[in-house]
Amino acid sequence: MPHPKGFATVAYMSRRQKPRGAQKKPVLGLDRSAPDALAVCAESWLEALRVRNYSDYTVLHRETSTRLFMQWAAERDVHRAGEVTRPILEAYQRWLFRYEPTSGKAKGKRLSWNAQRDRLRELKGWFKWLTRQNVILHNPASELDLPRPEKPLPKHGLTLSEIERLRSFFNVDDLLGIRDRAMMEMFYGSGLRRAELAHLELTDVSPERGTVTVRKGKGKKDRVVPLGPHAAYWCDKYIREARPRLLLDNRVQALFLSVYGGAFGLDAVTDMASEWLKRSGVANKGSCHLLRHTCATQMLEGGADIRYVQALLGHEDLNTTAIYTQVAIRQLIEVHARCHPAGRMENAASVATENAAV
Repeated sequence: MPHPKGFATVAYMSRRQKPRGAQKKPVLGLDRSAPDALAVCAESWLEALRVRNYSDYTVLHRETSTRLFMQWAAERDVHRAGEVTRPILEAYQRWLFRYEPTSGKAKGKRLSWNAQRDRLRELKGWFKWLTRQNVILHNPASELDLPRPEKPLPKHGLTLSEIERLRSFFNVDDLLGIRDRAMMEMFYGSGLRRAELAHLELTDVSPERGTVTVRKGKGKKDRVVPLGPHAAYWCDKYIREARPRLLLDNRVQALFLSVYGGAFGLDAVTDMASEWLKRSGVANKGSCHLLRHTCATQMLEGGADIRYVQALLGHEDLNTTAIYTQVAIRQLIEVHARCHPAGRMENAASVATENAAV
């Protein structure tokens, strides 16, 4: 039998859990009759993550993974952590391969290999924690083989002409147009993530210095990044002319305000950016991240050192930034034309043609 201390820890942490602003309610509709019931263990693990200062987004993502597994397990009469074995997890992995969500953007589509890998990796982390807490004696997920990761390239960024077309789309005679132009310029100029932009406060931006301070970005890390002249100009114009007319409550510190006078939700920012790109004719698909990709790609093509781009984007791992070097193809084309025999022959032929014409 597992050590009683493990049950006591799980039970205590489960009792401690109280609903908070951005957190979901405890998992409902699942058995809680035993101290090692999967539902009790899941709530305790999620509370432990919050105590260790994991972000709400991370906790929510892991809650989604554990909820999906628990619902699958309950249908097969598996309700306790001690009943989970490696064959059960392997059966769940096979089911996950065929699983198609019934709601959301991925409705009716199988999960990508990376999505399957993330869900299984989070289960491994959960059962590892349960083993350390002595709730279970053996970790059934310790030797579970994860799918091989895929490394897809990001979509090609926008060209300079497409950026100019997007800029001309906004009606800057309107206060909402000024706000949207400032948001677009910040995505493109500073390479911010959508959550980072949505959570900016008025004091985080300094158009005079040309900087923006990102507080508690991904991994809860702060960083200071440049705005660029376009973003600095439009942010200053928005702060002076548009924001005071959108502000309904002086206690609201958010930089970018909706028509209701409050901060933007993440989905609203995504929908707005998608609408800019579609209505301007720049891209049928894409959103905030396309502008972030464009920022990184154009900086690398302009000769920026990859470590400066890493600092700008807030990447912890340089390998994440290195993906953009594969998208920045312009320099490779130039080197190919200079160095490859086929490229040199084409250049020689074009030169001969020009000389003959003269």
